[in-house]
Amino acid sequence: MKLRWTGKALADLERLYDFLAVVNPPAAARTVQSLTKTPTRLLANSRIGEQLFEFEGREVRRIIVGKYEIRYEIQDSCIYILRLWHTREQR
Repeated sequence: MKLRWTGKALADLERLYDFLAVVNPPAAARTVQSLTKTPTRLLANSRIGEQLFEFEGREVRRIIVGKYEIRYEIQDSCIYILRLWHTREQR
């Protein structure tokens, strides 16, 4: 399996960092590090996340990391990190 980040997911990381860094840059860096490290666990067990059936025809799942949600899609031998955000954000 390979792990790939979409442009939107990378933009989400940047947005979250920018938001948190205004108040606490070290905490912002730790949060982003945690959010980028966690998806590597998916390489060993890609289906640990809850499947989201509203994406019928695609295998889209989500995992919760602290107060953040990461959505990802499994396609063949690749895991795509689609989006991520704080769970208090209205999505």
